[in-house]
Amino acid sequence: MHKIIDAYEKVVDNLNKNVHPENQYPSAESIRALVKTGPVLYGKEALEPDVPLSEGAKLLIERLDESDRPLWVLCWGGTNVLAQALQHVSKTRSSEEGARLRSKMRVYAISDQDDTGAWIRHQYPDIFFIASVHGWNCYGLAAWTGISGDKFYGFDQGGPSFEKMTKEWIKENIQVGHLGGAYPDYLFIPEGDTPTWGGRYLQSNAGVVSKHYADAVDHVVGQDGRTHVSNHAAVWRWRDAFQDSFAARIQWTLSGDNSKTNHAPIVVVNGSDPGPEPIFIEAEADSTIDLDTTETYDPDGDELTFRWFQYKDITATQWWVDAEVHDVAFVDQDPSKPGTKVKAKIPPPDKCAVDIFTRQAQAKGQVLHLILEVKDKGSPPLTTYKRVVVQVTNPRLLGGQEKAAESIAEAHRG
Repeated sequence: MHKIIDAYEKVVDNLNKNVHPENQYPSAESIRALVKTGPVLYGKEALEPDVPLSEGAKLLIERLDESDRPLWVLCWGGTNVLAQALQHVSKTRSSEEGARLRSKMRVYAISDQDDTGAWIRHQYPDIFFIASVHGWNCYGLAAWTGISGDKFYGFDQGGPSFEKMTKEWIKENIQVGHLGGAYPDYLFIPEGDTPTWGGRYLQSNAGVVSKHYADAVDHVVGQDGRTHVSNHAAVWRWRDAFQDSFAARIQWTLSGDNSKTNHAPIVVVNGSDPGPEPIFIEAEADSTIDLDTTETYDPDGDELTFRWFQYKDITATQWWVDAEVHDVAFVDQDPSKPGTKVKAKIPPPDKCAVDIFTRQAQAKGQVLHLILEVKDKGSPPLTTYKRVVVQVTNPRLLGGQEKAAESIAEAHRG
């Protein structure tokens, strides 16, 4: 960690020339102060009575105490620092105080890599906890390996492109300059321990107290033209975009002249804030939504391309996406500038506001997810996404039927 921070110290001024003055990269010294050692023991050995509280666990508790904001806790290689902190709080504070601290935690573990992950979820089921769950050491089954593991683990062959994960591409685009030079050659898969690149997760046991979230699948058309259905696809579908972003930020480290580097488009939809937050709207079934992106711009003046698509997998309550979720039609209002002004046609009530099995009309129907992808023509090309979340309404309870579906096939036909 200190080797990487030392390299970062040499380039942080350049990085800060490429970001907003109010959103600067932190100093190397402030990051050094955050590097603490966890227990030098395997898993639950760290929870034995004679094992002192590690510096890492102390720091985690301090961070929980200092703010009421949610704290994301990212865990790689095991979770015994987190387990130590939780056990210490349980022994030294009231149950109410312990519950309050846990309510602020957002844990993201790539997989269970020691025996404390399952212990934490059992002892403290109220913690928001994302983790791929699979057979011990079968990491190829985990969503996070979709970042780059298709060659090593052999999944989704023909779907993702491996071009921007090869050692040659990484050497040319990442392992350059002071910070890039500290980036190691990979042995198994590149970026394997970086779960927050992507993935999609659902509550694994809905309706009970546990807040464990596990892998969900996406249906993604790969470079081979086939639809691949897997948890890995929920990550690799974004691979070109996140690797180009990585390469661009490495370019930022090389020069203090931001006119020589590329920066991502700033996306605004219907006058929204330009940040990553989604837009939430309500729309009646069979209505039309106007989506205007004309305030979107590129900081470098690059030409932009716009693409709208529907992220159907999120709406579906079953794996049965094609039967459950019907198309939102996007119609350009200015054919000379595709995607900048569109009308989105919501499906009729019987397709998005009627229970698929009972056939009863619903006042509030499906939640639809519309994604705007804006890509510039810089080098490397950079992509920004904006999500529009549409709660479908059906106030007149239209589209229902008197009889429930008597079979799966009948439900499919609608």
